[in-house]
Amino acid sequence: MSFLDKSLMVTREQSLPGRQQKLTVPASHIVTGNPLQEPFAQHLSRLVLGMGCFWGAERRFWELEGVYSTAVGYAGGYTPNPTYQEVCSGQTGQSEVVLVIFDPAKVSLATLLKTFWESHDPTQGMRQGNDRGSQYRSCVYTLDDTQLRSVIESRNSYQTALEQAGFGSVTTEIKALDEFYYAEEYHQQYLAKNPQGYCGLAGTGVSCA
Repeated sequence: MSFLDKSLMVTREQSLPGRQQKLTVPASHIVTGNPLQEPFAQHLSRLVLGMGCFWGAERRFWELEGVYSTAVGYAGGYTPNPTYQEVCSGQTGQSEVVLVIFDPAKVSLATLLKTFWESHDPTQGMRQGNDRGSQYRSCVYTLDDTQLRSVIESRNSYQTALEQAGFGSVTTEIKALDEFYYAEEYHQQYLAKNPQGYCGLAGTGVSCA
């Protein structure tokens, strides 16, 4: 396997070793003012999603009423506590993701998933628009079996809608979360710090019921 083809998923044996030391993360979210890291209050829930470059994806969720906090990071791969440069190399297996901390009494999982599906094209495999590589794959990493079932049901429903609109099969990776690794400080709430920064989000135009 050539790592020049970043659309190919690296194996655990081929992945970079990473490190035990966690990357430094700010204490609080610069938009909501709430903490980025645990402990979170017991009434709050979590979900981890990837839909291409995590800058625009994070903004899409912190704008939702009922979302307590968000953070960008890496998940779904093998390398522990990877750097952004390592993830971009294609040798970690990690995808760019957003950790969403939300109050289910104020915003439902269904609303989060509707935002997720409609904000990107989940049929593109190891890319999102012009962003190409395994780190940009569409993915949802769940925290419990109830979430997992809900995500799969949502995927199946949206697949039907996409097919009716002429799109292909959903390639979104859906599985239980293994580990979420926070990204570097400068990536957190990037588009709040840099309002004119890059955002590659582009949905299909197909509504998710």
